[in-house]
Amino acid sequence: MPGLQRCRHECVRLATDLPRRVAVLSVHTSPLAQPGTGDAGGMNVYVLQSALQMARRGVEVEIFTRATSSADPPTVKVAPGVLVRNVVAGPFEGLDKYDLPTQLCAFTAGVLRAEATHEPGYYDIVHSHYWLSGQVGWLARDRWAVPLVHTAHTLAAVKNAALADGDSPEPPLRAVGEQQVVDEADRLIVNTEHEAQQLISLHHADPTRIDVVHPGVDLDVFTPGDKAAARAALGLPAATPTVAFVGRIQPLKAPDVLLRAAAKLPDVHVVIAGGPSGSGLAAPDGLVRLADELGIADRVTFLPPQSREQLVNVYRAADLVAVPSYSESFGLVAVEAQACGTPVVAAAVGGLPVAVRDGVSGTLVDGHDVDDWAQAIDALLRRGPETFSRAAVEHAATFSWAHTVDALLASYGRAISDYRARHDRRDVTARRNGRRFSIRRGVRA
Repeated sequence: MPGLQRCRHECVRLATDLPRRVAVLSVHTSPLAQPGTGDAGGMNVYVLQSALQMARRGVEVEIFTRATSSADPPTVKVAPGVLVRNVVAGPFEGLDKYDLPTQLCAFTAGVLRAEATHEPGYYDIVHSHYWLSGQVGWLARDRWAVPLVHTAHTLAAVKNAALADGDSPEPPLRAVGEQQVVDEADRLIVNTEHEAQQLISLHHADPTRIDVVHPGVDLDVFTPGDKAAARAALGLPAATPTVAFVGRIQPLKAPDVLLRAAAKLPDVHVVIAGGPSGSGLAAPDGLVRLADELGIADRVTFLPPQSREQLVNVYRAADLVAVPSYSESFGLVAVEAQACGTPVVAAAVGGLPVAVRDGVSGTLVDGHDVDDWAQAIDALLRRGPETFSRAAVEHAATFSWAHTVDALLASYGRAISDYRARHDRRDVTARRNGRRFSIRRGVRA
């Protein structure tokens, strides 16, 4: 197997213009932040895990993010070949992602200063995550004369079309900014075909510049295990049917739907693992109060955001994991749970129909009607979650970070090849016109 792996990776290297060094931009949240609170979630996992996997292939990755504490060191070496740069841009505290557009100039200056300390051509490609990073990315792309690859993760128009009660719409500034990044990026990476169609229909993206790359799961960490031991470690009832929610506590993720459904299922215990985020920060104890109002406080266990190692216990302890989000570009939680052998009940939105095989590794629910959710959870529990367990593990095994990075590197190769071809043509034209063209800085003289 190791020989086959090396062969497969070498084929990728030979078949593409593999970059030596990638600049990854993640302005509004650090890959080192704990997922499940603040703005940290699946995107953080994606950025960090893909970087670690690329470094194992010999591709160096430098991740630029905004420093949020005076104690943040300028650089953090996460692993050989993976460096996180904490860029000072604006106040360390008191800013959420809606305030960050005012700090993009300062952040961009910090990114450009870091590159300026190296010889020209230090980075071969820029990969930006989320629209704020894309705004910085296309400026860096123009300055460094390298291609820009962008992953949106979520789109304002999609989120606004599926708002939960009490949630706030995304501001018009974001939609305009997303359109600019779509127009400027050399390639666009999406999680699913559904997301690709959204980019085309909502932002008129060029289909030939879109690559579908499924996120992965760490199949060495997220594995089936002893349910009884996991419940004992978490202090959960040993024999009670248990449904878990993992993620940020905010209306978009709809944990309240699970609690309201559980109120109709008197024998079900609920685990909520995560911290308040986004508009949920306005009422950080709202879910606790809701459980009390529903009369199920004694059947709900609240846990703080969990590390990856602790999260495994949550998945193993649960009979089911619920993902009732109103909008979800993919749903890493769903795949992590299935990798642990736990079936998933998920909303049939965004990328969740890809992450969950309906009727095989779990159940998809149309809409957010509480009765529908209660019936879906009850039906799956009555059938016996263990009947879905093997299929859940097999389905999750099709999503690995190795597969993700294979596809990312192929996309990078296309971006680099296309970029060089375009600039070679411009260089020929410039020479024919008697002018000199510098590809490095994109400046005609």
